[in-house]
Amino acid sequence: MCYLRNMKSLYIDASNSGISGDMFLAALFELIPNASEILKELQKVKDFLAGVSKLEIELEKIKRSGILVNRLKISIKEEKTNRTPKILKDSLNAFLKEKKFSSLATIYANDVLDKLIKAEADVHGKLIDQIHLHELSSIDTLVDILGVTKLLDTLGAFETNFKIFCSKLPLGSGTIKSAHGTLPVPAPATLKILENSNLYVQKGPIDSELTTPTGAALLVCLKPINCDCTMKINKVSYSTGKNEFKDFLNIFRLFLVESEDSESETQENALLNYVEPITMLETDVDDVSGELLGNLINKFSKENILDVQIIPSITKKNRPSQIVKILCRPEYKYEIMEKIFDELGTLGVRFNTINRVCVDRKVETRNIEINGKNYDLKFKISFVETQKGKKIVNIKPEYEDLKRISENTGIPLKKILWLSHNQINQLYQEYKDI
Repeated sequence: MCYLRNMKSLYIDASNSGISGDMFLAALFELIPNASEILKELQKVKDFLAGVSKLEIELEKIKRSGILVNRLKISIKEEKTNRTPKILKDSLNAFLKEKKFSSLATIYANDVLDKLIKAEADVHGKLIDQIHLHELSSIDTLVDILGVTKLLDTLGAFETNFKIFCSKLPLGSGTIKSAHGTLPVPAPATLKILENSNLYVQKGPIDSELTTPTGAALLVCLKPINCDCTMKINKVSYSTGKNEFKDFLNIFRLFLVESEDSESETQENALLNYVEPITMLETDVDDVSGELLGNLINKFSKENILDVQIIPSITKKNRPSQIVKILCRPEYKYEIMEKIFDELGTLGVRFNTINRVCVDRKVETRNIEINGKNYDLKFKISFVETQKGKKIVNIKPEYEDLKRISENTGIPLKKILWLSHNQINQLYQEYKDI
């Protein structure tokens, strides 16, 4: 449970819809007073992208399950052959500049398009300037990005005291047809965009694409907080997409909210973006030899675990025992648990899924010169992404490299560590300016 501290916030409820660019845009229009003016401005996007002969955008009201909802109707005539990532980027930024979008809005819009393009490149194993854009190159991609960006900026969503929260995200299942042929749902590009985000997702619940690449990119780049929030609702908007399903509501909701509580766990802290769930497994053993415990650690070094510890303890019968503690991703807990039973013969395993904060890390290789010879030395740099840039947590040379250099030179490992301090200082200066 979290409590917002008297701040304007947006709660995105995609639990009964998934998310696409047009659904997000249609719902946002309901939250601002000058929607018609922004809608007219979006029609002019066609003047910034060659090959578009017609672009008509209409916000219509329809009923779904008896609820009055917004739906975006877009009519397009275009020739999109040979549109490259550069053409899309240039068109996006020309519109942003011409219409005087704020600097934070400009950064967000570019982040969304970059994430879409990079996902396509990664999925197809090509460099960005070598990929052929198909569905992504349509003008409606730019309409979605620019429209959502403008409306979010109008709401003040890019200001530091504005928080964005999100429900669990259904992805859909089954298959879809694309320019590359039949693809599984969720689409590969959608999954690539969702990789390493802080969003909680679920497959299904119906055989259809519920979350599109553009919708995923718009959401991921907002870095929303997954939270069951206590909030005061100021306004609610509803939207839907083109498809209507028999057993699925397909209604997307936005809540413009603020807090009634003074307590806050979600302070202005970049660490909120680094919260992730992990499972802790524990068992007590008092009849297992050191050889078996050592073998367990060796076996688990090849498994899907994050860490393993053996902690000495005393049982209630005053017998020496060991606490075996293992950290793993929640999806692997039963697999790891089964191996604990097999290897140790223990009678029970405790488990608990909790949250942790795990910061970013990156490995950089630098050369150090010792007695006229160069050696490669890897450094692990841990940091937190903040609004002001990267905040360094630690810079540490890799032990295995220090050990290798020590063995090759005959110089004590501790002195090799001293010799690496210049590279540590250089890396710190490089990263603190990013």
